Amino acid sequence: MDAFYAAVEERDDPSLRGIPLVVGGPPDSRAVVCTASYAARTFGIKSAMPCSQARRLCPQAVFVAPRFPAYVEVSRQLRAIFHDYTELVEPLSLDEAYLEIQDNRRGLPSVTAIAQEIRGRIRRELGLTASAGVSFNKFLAKCASDCDKPDGLTVIRPDEAPAFLARLPIGTFYGVGKATQARFEALGIRTGGDLLEWPEPLLARHFGARAARHFWRLARGIDDRVVQPFRERHSLGSEDTFARDTTDLVWMREFLVRLCAKVAAEAQEKRFEGRTAVLKVKYGDFRQVTRSRTLPVPVLDAEGLAQAILPLLDLTEAGRTPVRLLGVTLAQGGARREGIQLELPLDLVPEI
Repeated sequence: MDAFYAAVEERDDPSLRGIPLVVGGPPDSRAVVCTASYAARTFGIKSAMPCSQARRLCPQAVFVAPRFPAYVEVSRQLRAIFHDYTELVEPLSLDEAYLEIQDNRRGLPSVTAIAQEIRGRIRRELGLTASAGVSFNKFLAKCASDCDKPDGLTVIRPDEAPAFLARLPIGTFYGVGKATQARFEALGIRTGGDLLEWPEPLLARHFGARAARHFWRLARGIDDRVVQPFRERHSLGSEDTFARDTTDLVWMREFLVRLCAKVAAEAQEKRFEGRTAVLKVKYGDFRQVTRSRTLPVPVLDAEGLAQAILPLLDLTEAGRTPVRLLGVTLAQGGARREGIQLELPLDLVPEI
């Protein structure tokens, strides 16, 4: 999806359309940007940036608090559209998923036609835009989805992959973070074409055998990861940094209730059941502690999670020592299984 949280806010409040919009904490806080509209991004505002920095970059930006229940509901509607075309849907987050087309339920002539129809339905039915990437493996499909944002569609066919990879910046390769990118660039590897010139044993000297094998394969367009409709999760959670350190226990308990509601909504959307509630507390001096409680039965709603979490706050220094961050995690559980997962033949290659 394109600037998902911001796009939902613009859809639901048309007065926000076309202006620099930041979804996150207050502009004078240490909270971070959840997402920014494309109008705000032209000022250099990015996700995970402190909101105070975003305000300095764009003083006229409008800041709105995130509405996670609304985003979860839109995500549910998106998944329903995806499943009209294939059962092989692997969600990555609320606004992104892999789809593998082996059973063409609509009888459309190609995977590209399916992607185009899905994007059209998202626009008509949900009032939002999405960008899609179509290719023959996960890595290339993901890269393609980022090529023409917003509201774009990019196709990478097998014969086009070598040239595409050769010019791809090394920082966009799957598994390359900022530190690894710096190591690559120190070795003169700035693109996929540069990476292609390095033999695997030489890469292993710098990155280890396992990572070397991974990067060597990606440079050649090899990615055999399968789309996994069901992935076991062991935990999910949410945390946030306060605008200022606090010892106000009443305010912190109210804050935790809101966090519990957010985590419970995500758990329900992902059909996740956990029995262990975990409280995270970071003090003003950056010390960090966790407290947990395991229940005899899974937590099923926000109220149940809050009842488990709130007493844990009394087991910390909160109220006596200033607190800068609180977090809530639901752990030790799994998704509720419904039905069975069928194995499909891997030699079916649909028309791109």
